[in-house]
Amino acid sequence: MLDVNIDREDPAHLHEQVAAEIRRAIAEGEAKPGDRLPPARHLAAVLGVNTNTVLRALRALRDEGLLEMRPRRGIRVVGTPPESDLRAKVADLVQLARRRGYTRADLLEMVANAS
Repeated sequence: MLDVNIDREDPAHLHEQVAAEIRRAIAEGEAKPGDRLPPARHLAAVLGVNTNTVLRALRALRDEGLLEMRPRRGIRVVGTPPESDLRAKVADLVQLARRRGYTRADLLEMVANAS
């Protein structure tokens, strides 16, 4: 079980605190890639928050590339914070390229020629 704590006196939103605590647990090796996390309902009960609060935090971590959420398979750690930073920058680059009219093939060619 993850050691995740929230501080109700902290001005940060609860979902941000939950996400930060899970991110910390991954960064410190408490939860490693391949590990399964407890269900959102269970985490919510332990933390004393609404399940939607936990789900919002988990979705944010999924979008960062840290977690994978699959129906009937649960929640798994798939990345680390440094990898997450890289994935976020790649996603930003892809969006910028699309806005400028470049295709995926154009972008791949640019990356291949950049090295």
